[in-house]
Amino acid sequence: QVQLVESGGGLVQAGGSLRLSCAGSGRTFSSYAMGWFRQAPGKEREFVAAIGGTGLSTYYADSVKGRFTISRDNAKHKAYLQMNSLKPEDRAVYLCAAGRKLSSSKNYDYWGQGTQVTVSL
Repeated sequence: QVQLVESGGGLVQAGGSLRLSCAGSGRTFSSYAMGWFRQAPGKEREFVAAIGGTGLSTYYADSVKGRFTISRDNAKHKAYLQMNSLKPEDRAVYLCAAGRKLSSSKNYDYWGQGTQVTVSL
């Protein structure tokens, strides 16, 4: 069982940056791939980025490639999402997820509650 808690969301102006954190419980954190997803009001949950257990493999949605960076610190049981050059369309609740396979699909085993990101003009 893995419990995930996101933090770091907030209000930022367009062009600004935020760094989201996802704290995971459990001794097997490094065995899980971690993913970030987002869900805007009235829209489907969509994939943002994912990272393998060792941190060597990463995968991004085209919409965030070059602006967002996913990373992890297994010693701290944390995953991060550095978001730069934020746009109003990045506004959403951001959720982290843990799963056995690096994937852009929603088939992750564990999910956090999410943290709100709002981007103003």
